[in-house]
Parts: sequence; C-alpha cells; structure tokens
Amino acid sequence: MKKIIAVVLCVVLALACVGMTSCGDAADKQSVDAIKKAGKLTMYTNAEFPPFEYMDGTEVKGVDVDIAQAIADKLGVKLEIHNVKFDTIIGSIQSGKGSIGAAGITVIEERKESVDFSIEYTTSKQYIIVAADSTVAKIEDLAGMKIGVQLGTTGDFIITDEINGYEDGDGKAVKGVLQDTGASVTTYNSAADAAIALNSGKIQAVVIDKLPAEIIAGNYENLKAIELVYADGSNTEESYAICVAKGNESLLKVINEVIEELKANGKIDEFVIKHTGAASEK
Repeated sequence: MKKIIAVVLCVVLALACVGMTSCGDAADKQSVDAIKKAGKLTMYTNAEFPPFEYMDGTEVKGVDVDIAQAIADKLGVKLEIHNVKFDTIIGSIQSGKGSIGAAGITVIEERKESVDFSIEYTTSKQYIIVAADSTVAKIEDLAGMKIGVQLGTTGDFIITDEINGYEDGDGKAVKGVLQDTGASVTTYNSAADAAIALNSGKIQAVVIDKLPAEIIAGNYENLKAIELVYADGSNTEESYAICVAKGNESLLKVINEVIEELKANGKIDEFVIKHTGAASEK
C-alpha cells in the first residue's frame, strides 16, 4: 500500500504550536477540571462527512456527535459544537480553542505529532466515486483523470502523493502510481461539493471515505462508489479516533472510557446504522 503522507504536512502541523500557545497550556485550558469549571465540552467538527457529521436543518448530527454527547454526559457538562473547515480542526485542538476534534479523523503519524488520539472507535477505507458506467476498478485506472478530494482528508493526501510522488520511510523517492499520467487533483471544502463538480463534468472522480462515498453516490442515479484498491490488491484501511491537545491525559482517559463502554454495548454500531439511514434521506 502506498498511503504515505507528504513530509510537508508534518512540518506545518509541528510548527502550529509555535506562536499560538504551548501544547502544555492547551492541555491545561481543556483539562477535565477546566471543562467542568466552564460547564461545557467544545467539539470541533466539519458537518460535511455523513454519517459521522452532517447538517439536519440548523443542527449538527452524526455518529461523532453522539459519541461526543456521551463524553459530555460522562463529564456532567453540556456539549458545544463548532462546525469549521476540516483542515482547521487539528490546529484548533492543538491551540486549546477546542476540547476535542471529532470528524471521522484518521489516525496518522503526522497528526500524532500535533495532537493526542483516543483509542479507535471505528475503521474505514477510501472509496472512489465515478460515473455509473465507468470502467474504473482500481486507483491506477484514474490515470489522466481530474480527481476531486476534500481538503485535508486522507483522500487528499493519497491522491496528491500518487500524482506528485512521495518519500518512503527511509527517505527514498517513490514514484506515485498516477505520476506523469496527466492526472490532476482539485480540492473542495466537502466531498458533496466535489460530487456536484463530478456530476456536472468538471472532474471525473472523487476520492473520500467509504460511508460518505456511498451516501453521496446514492444521491445520484448516474454515480457509483467503489473501494479504492491498488493493482497489487492492497487497500487503504484506516482507523478513526478523537483528538485532544498534546498531554491532555485527564480528558483522554475519560474519552477512552466512554469509547470502550460504547463499543462494548454495541452503541457505536447503532449510531452508524441510525445516522447512515438518516443522512441518506437528506
């Protein structure tokens, strides 16, 4: 599998602590004691990622909202949701502006340089949305195509690396499977916006996580979603977790306890089923 994130992301995220606030101060600002004193748990999310977060009228709903509500209930505080651009969430948590980041966030080493993650609460894979009559069956088939992604997501990282090339763990340059094929990437604020561009013919494919891809493709009769696999059979399995400021052990402990409880009693699976159905009707 060639899911390697560009080194520049690590540098940008690592520098984010500098100039905003120290990571220790951020952890103190959002510790369990501080949250209880303030009476609220602030969740930073991006309501463009159904079924994990989506808009229902003026209200943000989704799997992550239900998990965050369970955390807030455990702490005895109210949940306050901030709906922001996805690529700003990590920085907001790192600076101490928010208590938790919950937005179907994939755990990768580069993000772990900037924030701490809870235990995983679910897994996913990357999918490709294409025209219903498309013969695309693997990522290599996207050669020469215009590809849409949501800015800052795993799909963005993968497609960008495969078009531009990347370095392996030893610093050796690796040619991407879409490099020099004429393929290009266009970033959007949401996968839904990318799908609109796809439907209008501005791009030829969209890469996003499995459940959002299936829900979005289901909204169009002429689109379909297929798993992103490589010619060698490898895929892009990943884990979602909730992020907190570096060193915020008190809050992380509570989050992990809640996730363990929700997983043990089957609640997270219930959340996924409930919100997949609800989001599909929007």
